[in-house]
Amino acid sequence: MATLADFQNEIYLQGLGGSTPELPTNLTKLEALAEQVMTPEAFGYVAGSAGAESTAKANLDAIRDWRIVPRMLRDTGTRDLSVELFGQKLPAPVLLGPVGVLSIVHPDGELAVARATAGVGVPMVLSTAASNNMEDVASNNGDGGLRWYQLYWPKDRELAASFLQRAKAAGYTALVVTLDTVTLAWRPRDLDGAYLPFLRGIGVANYFSDPVFQKSVGGPITDENRMQAILHWVANFSDPTITWDDLAFLREHWDGPIVLKGIQHADDARRAVDTGMDGVIVSNHGGRQVDGAIGAIEALPEVVDAVGDQITVLFDSGIRTGADIAKALALGAKSVLVARPYVYGLALGGEAGVRHVIRCLLAELELTMALSGITTIDELTPDVLRHK
Repeated sequence: MATLADFQNEIYLQGLGGSTPELPTNLTKLEALAEQVMTPEAFGYVAGSAGAESTAKANLDAIRDWRIVPRMLRDTGTRDLSVELFGQKLPAPVLLGPVGVLSIVHPDGELAVARATAGVGVPMVLSTAASNNMEDVASNNGDGGLRWYQLYWPKDRELAASFLQRAKAAGYTALVVTLDTVTLAWRPRDLDGAYLPFLRGIGVANYFSDPVFQKSVGGPITDENRMQAILHWVANFSDPTITWDDLAFLREHWDGPIVLKGIQHADDARRAVDTGMDGVIVSNHGGRQVDGAIGAIEALPEVVDAVGDQITVLFDSGIRTGADIAKALALGAKSVLVARPYVYGLALGGEAGVRHVIRCLLAELELTMALSGITTIDELTPDVLRHK
């Protein structure tokens, strides 16, 4: 029976014919390689974080401070990494998180990501700020692809409702609402280069293709009204006035699972339960929003303790390896979202680069579990870990 870890044997067998992987299997090496092929502006946008980037560093350090304690002489001959999220069975507890403006990384942008994820059965979460509109991404993801839609909540409620209607029609099955981006953060790498891709018409495809947005600027976007459309985007991108009471609007316009992204406090997780949400993502946006904040995984145990099984808890921010995934799952996350690693894979190899990153992560996760005496995701519990 084929397993996710078979990717390891596949690589070794190809080596008998003189073939080696085009990209490193140590995914922490991808960032430096991607910098060599990306423009300085694009690399700064992807790799950069808020302020002095201390939160981004804290994410990585906090995960490293948890250590796996392997157990021996356990039958690990058969492993099962599958999980069920919101009624969908996944081959492994991994999703590709929402990252916008991917055309600055590779010409195919989100289309390449959609094709790569469809080929390996891993869901993608499409950003509102995508370079390609949600319908084209869905077409590339195919009928068998698993896809969620991430919402940056605009000020125009009619536009928000239109986004949700389009996403549902295009086969996106869950809604991820990002809460931590009510305004852009102070990001020195972008500021030093005076670079914001949206002002150059990049990452606005979902807006420019939307009938409600088009109506607001007098019709379809052309060269004549393009700058007007960009300025309209600036005025509507986010709404800093939204509160917990506004979540009822989402439930009115979306009948599938709703997941709140950006939760870092137990009380906020409890509020998510009280307002009828289906899930939360413990996340600090990869350190891109608040400098000087806690590492995201530091918040995970208390969030899990606060909500128990009342709501599905997922995790992102700082995942770089299969071992990182195992740690987050052991601390109570039902699945993790990965972002920067697959973006670097996209920069280096397009669709194939994204697929390489996914297969490396899944193989390393399975092998890490097997070598630690673990055969199923349910066996990843806090007693698997020790804190430094």
